[in-house]
Amino acid sequence: MPKRSNRVEWIFAPDDVARIRFAFSPIWELIASLRVLRDPARHSFHLPWLRAVRSRLSGADLAELFALVPLYGYIVDFATPTPLTPLPDFAAELDLVRRTPPERAAREAARVAGTDPRAVERFLDDPEAGVARFSDALERYWETAFAEFWPRIHGLLEADVLRRSRHLAAGGARELFADLHPNVRWLGDRLVVARHWSHRAPLGGDGLVLVPTSFSWPDVTVMVMPYRPMLIYPVTGAGTLWTAGPPPAPGALAALIGRTRAQILTALADPATTSALARRMALTPGAVSQHLTVLADGGLVTRRRLGREVVYRRTPMGDSLVCAS
Repeated sequence: MPKRSNRVEWIFAPDDVARIRFAFSPIWELIASLRVLRDPARHSFHLPWLRAVRSRLSGADLAELFALVPLYGYIVDFATPTPLTPLPDFAAELDLVRRTPPERAAREAARVAGTDPRAVERFLDDPEAGVARFSDALERYWETAFAEFWPRIHGLLEADVLRRSRHLAAGGARELFADLHPNVRWLGDRLVVARHWSHRAPLGGDGLVLVPTSFSWPDVTVMVMPYRPMLIYPVTGAGTLWTAGPPPAPGALAALIGRTRAQILTALADPATTSALARRMALTPGAVSQHLTVLADGGLVTRRRLGREVVYRRTPMGDSLVCAS
C-alpha cells in the first residue's frame, strides 16, 4: 500500500457505485499520443502508427502542444476534459477545450514543468489567445495524424468496456477494480489510486467516469476537482491494436456456415457490437448486421441492448461449434 500522502482516495457513498460509468475520449488518446511521438521506445507497439504519421508531421508546428503536454509530469487538465457523454466525438470534446476560462488555463499552464519555458510564457502572456492556438493546433494534429485511426482505436476500447461492464454487473465494484491496474485498489467503501500527490474526497454524488486508453498504456491517470472525477486506465490488449484483424476461421466451420460468418462467430469470443465487428472485419456495418441476423436465427448468437448499442455474444451452441472446429 502506498504512503497516505501519495495517493488519490475517492470515498463512495452507498449509491455511488451505481453512478460508475464508462466513457470514451478521443481527445485523451490524441493528447497521450503526443508523448508517444517523443518516446516511441516506451510505446513500441505503436510503431506502425508512428511510421504512418511521422512523414505527415514533418512540417507541423507542435511546439505549444509539446510545451503544455510535456513528456513527463503534469499535463494541463483543460486539454483532457471529462467526457460529458459515454460516446463523445472529437468535435464535442474540442469545443470543451476551446471554452476553457482563460484564468483556469493560466493556472494550469503555470504548473507545467516542461522543457520549453518560452512557449509556456507565451501562453501565460495571453491565455485566451493561447487556448485558441492550442485548440487549433489540436484540431490540425487530429486531422493529420489521428482521425483515420480512431475507428480502430475505438474498437479496441469498446471491447474492453464491454468486458468490464460485465464484471461490474456480476460482481460489483470489487470485481470491476480487481484487475484494472496494480496501482488501483478497492477497499470496500473507497477507491485508492497510487499517485505522486495527495487527494482525498467523497465523490459527492458526481459518480466516477472510467476511461480506457491505449496511448498512455501502461499508466493510470486521474482527474479530480474542479473537474468531474475520472480514472483513465490502460486497455487490455493494447499490444494487438495494430495487428488485430479478422480471426482465422476454422476450416470445418467455414465450410459449414461460410468463411465470413465463421470469422464473425470466432471473433465473438468476447461480446461485441456490430460497429466493433465491422471495424475488425473491414466490412460495412450493414454486411456484418446481415451475417449476425443469420447467426442469431440459427441460434448461434444472441442479442442484448446495452444503452444505445446492441451487443452480440455467442450462445452455448455457438461456443460448441467454434471449439469443435
